[in-house]
Amino acid sequence: MAALLPRLFGDMSDWFEMEFPRPAPPIRFEDKVSDKEYVLRAELPGLEPDKDVQISTHDGVLTIKAERREEEKGLNRSEFRYGMVHRSVRLPANADEAGIKATYRKGILEVIVPLTAPAPTARQIEITTGE
Repeated sequence: MAALLPRLFGDMSDWFEMEFPRPAPPIRFEDKVSDKEYVLRAELPGLEPDKDVQISTHDGVLTIKAERREEEKGLNRSEFRYGMVHRSVRLPANADEAGIKATYRKGILEVIVPLTAPAPTARQIEITTGE
């Protein structure tokens, strides 16, 4: 049995020298909420926002999609990650989706969502008697 081990696992050494495709990391977010707005900042370095980034909202969920395309294929070494990434976040209940604005500067996407005055969350219900 011991004689079989080098033959069985000897070819596996090639596996450790291979580069396996790695999934793209998720988009990193930071956000803050004030009385007037919800601000979300996302790290998206090296992208062209008008070509590579899409922002959408649907039913109170904000979604950011970004794609980094590989420009050149060859025998060069690259540790860059290419492909599509996306991330969604639920907006506050009083978010004004029609007023959302986004800017991109120095690799950071900033999305500003205005907030409307919060609706009353509780009210007293009067009880009537059936007399």
